[in-house]
Amino acid sequence: MSTGAIRLGTTGLSDDALVEEFESCRLPASLFHHADHIRLAWIYLGRTNEAEATARIEKCIRQFAAHNGVSEKYHHTMTLAWMRLVAAARQAAPEAQAFDVFAERNPELFDVKTLGRYYSAEQLARREAQFGWVEPDIHLLPETATAVPGSTTGGAPATRE
Repeated sequence: MSTGAIRLGTTGLSDDALVEEFESCRLPASLFHHADHIRLAWIYLGRTNEAEATARIEKCIRQFAAHNGVSEKYHHTMTLAWMRLVAAARQAAPEAQAFDVFAERNPELFDVKTLGRYYSAEQLARREAQFGWVEPDIHLLPETATAVPGSTTGGAPATRE
């Protein structure tokens, strides 16, 4: 798998191996970077519908964080927002069957600052955002075939330009 300049700690693992190592908490936390979160989301979304994939990644990231003694790092809104972005990108280009092709076509997903297009830092810093779903306050998240669990409106009620 060639993903260029993306910092992917799990390059040497097949999709099945990544899922197994992550879900069993055998994957070293030092190998699980933002791009690996995106890859895991991509894998889950390729195997099931968005609602089930979102529930699975939420559960597994919480479990992984707890296993590594960093439960406080789990951020519910960020997890669901990234899932929505990955789901929208997958739906926009279903022909991108390989992760490296998907990554090449969607470089914004590998920039941790991308959520700043949708959420202010203040909105994401809210306790409610960490422990529950908070709607974006800058721009709507892209629509997907299935709404993200916890989202009541699918996006912010208004946008700022």
